[in-house]
Amino acid sequence: MGYSVGQVARFAGVTVRTLHHYDEIGLLVPGERSHAGHRRYGDGDLDRLQQILFYRELGFPLDEVAALLDDPDADPRAQLRRQHSLLTARIEKLQRMAAAVEHAMEARTMGINLTPEEKFEVFGGKDPEEHAEEAERRWGGTQEYAESQRRAARYTKEDWKRIQAEVDSWGERYGALMEAGEPPAGERAMDLAEEHRQHITTWYYTCAYAMHRCLGEMYVADERFKEYYDSLRPGLAEHLRDAIAANADRHGA
Repeated sequence: MGYSVGQVARFAGVTVRTLHHYDEIGLLVPGERSHAGHRRYGDGDLDRLQQILFYRELGFPLDEVAALLDDPDADPRAQLRRQHSLLTARIEKLQRMAAAVEHAMEARTMGINLTPEEKFEVFGGKDPEEHAEEAERRWGGTQEYAESQRRAARYTKEDWKRIQAEVDSWGERYGALMEAGEPPAGERAMDLAEEHRQHITTWYYTCAYAMHRCLGEMYVADERFKEYYDSLRPGLAEHLRDAIAANADRHGA
């Protein structure tokens, strides 16, 4: 006797109203009727419903679905190959969408988890995420970058306030050191260079002396870093680069 409309609706995860509509427009006409005139669906009807739902999932309008299924020249195997091709394309699209969502999730969790008001409170007028995209492009594949993002994702507003306070204190002391005429290879300058390295290691990633040397060179070569450090005191970027190099030499690196 086949299956009732209610049973098929449960099998397929659709509503009874949907099945009634498919019947009314001739898309899925049940192969049988009960003595009372109720719809009864056979195995062939279920196969057709599966095809309908597949194409609907891929976004085909009902009239196109009907044309595809009722094509007298359609080869069932060709239909399956077509469906496989469409499904593969859909999977690739969904994978790209998933990657985009993951990227968006990382963008919100791997950097600064603060509201705009909290960012201003902690960092003043500076945007700590201003160069996040470039940083990911330049160093996204490195172990140091991944470690930095894992750590940053856990930091609270209080953590960021502490980090910023350490940065501010270090900048004031380095500026005072320069004003006093301390050379980059002097003990005080090297000690502050070491403190700079330790700050990175403590809060972001393990910064080896070789990595610290590279950072020092970048602080001078990259105009944005140079502008930041020189805003603390003119010439600080180059002074710090030389202090970092002297400190690395002092530690045999």
